[in-house]
Amino acid sequence: MTSAEPPILVNREGPVVHVTLNRPARRNAIGGGMGEALDALLDELRGDAAARIIVLRGAGGHFCAGLDLTEVIAGTPEERLAAMQARNRRVGARFEEISNLPQVVIAAVEGAAHAGGLGFLCCADIAFASADARFAAPEARRGLVPAQILPWLARRMGRPDAARMVLEGGVITAEEAVRRGLVHEMAADRAGLDALVAASIAQLLEGAPGALAETKKLLAALGPLSPEGYAEAGAQSFGRTAAGPEAAEGIAAFREKRKPSWAKA
Repeated sequence: MTSAEPPILVNREGPVVHVTLNRPARRNAIGGGMGEALDALLDELRGDAAARIIVLRGAGGHFCAGLDLTEVIAGTPEERLAAMQARNRRVGARFEEISNLPQVVIAAVEGAAHAGGLGFLCCADIAFASADARFAAPEARRGLVPAQILPWLARRMGRPDAARMVLEGGVITAEEAVRRGLVHEMAADRAGLDALVAASIAQLLEGAPGALAETKKLLAALGPLSPEGYAEAGAQSFGRTAAGPEAAEGIAAFREKRKPSWAKA
């Protein structure tokens, strides 16, 4: 991708909107205007009666590696804290807006689906993965917390598996992700993944658009995703950890491809 290319690509095929996260050099990490571009698209899609299905995937063989940790927020410690909290609030709101879309959202996952990438995956209605997909919630290993993705993980996987994933922070395979309920089905390769998506689209188009939208509302009404006040508590917690010394060491270790100081024997 060159600097002139947009951070997301949108291709419409009749009632199906294909949305591609387009920062392949960064494994489609959230940054470089990607969040803002997604927000603008979500505003359009909420009122788009012609769109019935949204397919979300990443460019270059990866889904999304989470927040771009190379983007540094400047300013005083107090300004950085406030900026980090505001950005985290926006991330959580974005997941909820994707989930609340009237269209059915399909996530098609290849390669890395880490941290915030898991949030995109879990707020989709249907999720498929290729065999090379890898999933992780590594925030604790970076000195951070999985603030806004945790409720979505718990809803998709169940609390016990979500707890293990965010506490251990390790990488799981596509096969394991299917077993734990993180994705619905796995395909052997990109062609197989495309076939799963196409088959799901064909079935979804048999449903009435209004009935599908109402069904999504009923699913949401089964119970709140998280208790009142959680999103703000998550943003506050993320800001505190992101502005603290553990995150400074954890992110530096990640960028330098070494273990952080607390992980050394």
